Amino acid sequence: MPAGFTAADFYYLLPELLLTGGALLVLVVDLLFPRREEATLGMTLLTLAVTGAAVVGFTGVDTTISAGLLAVDGFATFFKVIVIVSALLTVLMSPSYLRVEAVRAGEYYFLILCATLGMLFMASGIDLITLFIGLETMAISFYILAGYLKPNQRSNEASVKYFLLGAFSLGILLYGMSLFYGATGTTSLGGMAEALAGGERSLMLSLALVLLVAGMGFKIAAVPFHMWAPDVYEGAPTPVTAYLSVGSKAASFAMILRIFIEGLPSLVADWQLLFWVLAAVTMTVGNIAAITQSNIKRMLAYSSIAHAGYILIGVVAATERGVAAALVYLWVYVFMQLGAFAVVAMLRRQDVIGDELKDLSGLYLRKPFAAVAMLIFMLSLGGIPPTAGFMGKLWLFGAAIESGFVWLAVIFVVNSVISLYYYYRVIVFMWLKDETAGSDIVISPAMATALVIAVVGSLLFGVYPQVLFDHAQIAADMFGSAVSTAALR
Repeated sequence: MPAGFTAADFYYLLPELLLTGGALLVLVVDLLFPRREEATLGMTLLTLAVTGAAVVGFTGVDTTISAGLLAVDGFATFFKVIVIVSALLTVLMSPSYLRVEAVRAGEYYFLILCATLGMLFMASGIDLITLFIGLETMAISFYILAGYLKPNQRSNEASVKYFLLGAFSLGILLYGMSLFYGATGTTSLGGMAEALAGGERSLMLSLALVLLVAGMGFKIAAVPFHMWAPDVYEGAPTPVTAYLSVGSKAASFAMILRIFIEGLPSLVADWQLLFWVLAAVTMTVGNIAAITQSNIKRMLAYSSIAHAGYILIGVVAATERGVAAALVYLWVYVFMQLGAFAVVAMLRRQDVIGDELKDLSGLYLRKPFAAVAMLIFMLSLGGIPPTAGFMGKLWLFGAAIESGFVWLAVIFVVNSVISLYYYYRVIVFMWLKDETAGSDIVISPAMATALVIAVVGSLLFGVYPQVLFDHAQIAADMFGSAVSTAALR
């Protein structure tokens, strides 16, 4: 066994090991039962359930493993739960969609689990190498998933565009990481924090910081690194788009919080300014661009860009309250965003693509349950009480005011008002427009389950958010003394 590794490491890596084993079993089940899609679906759901149970079992643990490469703490556990719930909802909304598109399910579910595995390592990583491996495990899976509909030209274009721009951004990110390694002599986040403490600023450090922010900006689709998102979101299979907009974003924010607050607290004044500008520009451009969209997936893509700007407010605050607010918002974002995409996926039929606003026309008359669910998701995304989206935005607003970023809070509120226009436009099409032609909309049991879970989450954490607030605060508290160090800027 390599030096620094112990038998206990395998115990703490139980969620990742279970997920890896489950992903391989999905391929075996698909090989043995090629015509039984429900077998691969059941194996995938079982894998996610067992992995989730293992993750929850480590609640309250705070330790480092694998020779200091990974952390098992409240912060990692919180993000792992977000990722697994996101994957679970994505899988539930997939069977009927895959059936209409006439593509094999086995490899699809395998890639979903592989992307999830990469996200788990991104949540736990406390070393630049570990974070990079997790990031690429996730990214490569999404490159393939984006182009999973081989006969579909838009899907192929989405995959190629995502791969090329992703590879370019990866080079920028790695260059920034290599410069930090050159400046500190270590890839450990804790080691970097110690090496940079009290040191003088240099041109190399400034360049490294800019490159690191740019590389991570691409991963969360922050402006001006967002140009890939609308085309990829539109062309990729709808469930993949849903998971990309939620799971990938959550894991990337986990990586951002780890690197900048835990690894670079001494440079807080510099990266705070960069993220302040990114947050303001991202939420503004995202909301304004979403107003003009007639394609639902592109509209939700620009909406996702705007929400990345909202979540960046928690990073800018650089306090325990800010981290907790970012965690709260990412959790509620899972339900309202995935729920909205689940309704879009439900609209896909043999004779209807289902991703235009006009495809929602008269939805209340055809499927009242789906229309009511979409109404709740749009209200939550817009931050209207008593939905979970309102509570998430309230906490972000409070974190910005508490940290002294009043103007950023004002920009946040103005953008939230702007976003109401295109969210209400969706509601108008569902409830006030005439019914359009097309085959009947069928809601499968799996899709219905995903919608019910999303609706309950969007309402429950708006009416009774205290449990979520408490767990997010515990996760932020267990993040380490780096948060407090950053707050003392």
